Amino acid sequence: MTNPQRELTGAVWRKSSYSGSGDQCVEVASLSSDLRALRDSKDPAGPALVLTSSVWRSLVSAIKEV
Repeated sequence: MTNPQRELTGAVWRKSSYSGSGDQCVEVASLSSDLRALRDSKDPAGPALVLTSSVWRSLVSAIKEV
């Protein structure tokens, strides 16, 4: 099993192109082949939510339905 905390240190974060130039965004990073991380762009040193790819896909699907 990978160590998500170690992977977060070197993660490449991105945000949606729909976010505009503001800092009120959610950023996402792909960690290992099966993990994704989410964080608040206003607090990049703050906590990150780490999800499996399966849970990530379910979250994105649910958000699209709103």
